[in-house]
Amino acid sequence: GIRIAAHHFLKAGDMMLRVTVLCVGKLKEAFWRDASAEYEKRMGNFCRLSVIEIEEERLPDNPSQAQIHQGLQNEGRRLLAKVPDGAAVITLCIEGKMLTSPQLAERIEELALRGHSDIVLIIGSSHGLAPAVKEASSLRLSMSGMTFPHQLARVMLLEQLYRAFQINAGGKYHK
Repeated sequence: GIRIAAHHFLKAGDMMLRVTVLCVGKLKEAFWRDASAEYEKRMGNFCRLSVIEIEEERLPDNPSQAQIHQGLQNEGRRLLAKVPDGAAVITLCIEGKMLTSPQLAERIEELALRGHSDIVLIIGSSHGLAPAVKEASSLRLSMSGMTFPHQLARVMLLEQLYRAFQINAGGKYHK
C-alpha cells in the first residue's frame, strides 16, 4: 500500500528525507536545549534533521510598528536565504491551520511522495514572520490557539515531527 511505499521512500538510504527547522533566535535555557537535543537524536532514524538558528533582530524595548516591520523583513530575508531550492516550506503562525498529529504525519508523507526531499519548517520571533516568508510556504501551521514562547514552540514542533515519523513508520510512540 501507499503507507508502506512512503515508509520505504522515507528510509531509502541516501534518499532519506531532509528536514530543516529554521528558527529565529537561540534556545537560551539548558532545559530547552536538552529537550530539543533529545528529539533531534530520536529523529536520526527517520530523517536527516538540522536545526538552523538565525539571529533575532535587535529592537528597542518599545519598538514602533515600522521598526517591527523592518526587523521582520530583515529576519525574513535571512530565513529565506537558508531554504534549499525546491523545498516544501511550512511556516508556524498564529493564523495557520491546526492539524492533528496524524494529519501532520499525513502531510509530511504526502510531501515526500510528491518528490520533495527537503521539508523546511520555519518558526519566527515573538513578533512573528515577514509576509514574504508566509507567502513562500505551502502550509501555514498553528500549534494551538494559545500563545507559547517560541523556545517552547520549537521543542513542541520537534516532538510533533518525531510523533509524525513514528506514526508514518507504524510505531507505538504516538498512542
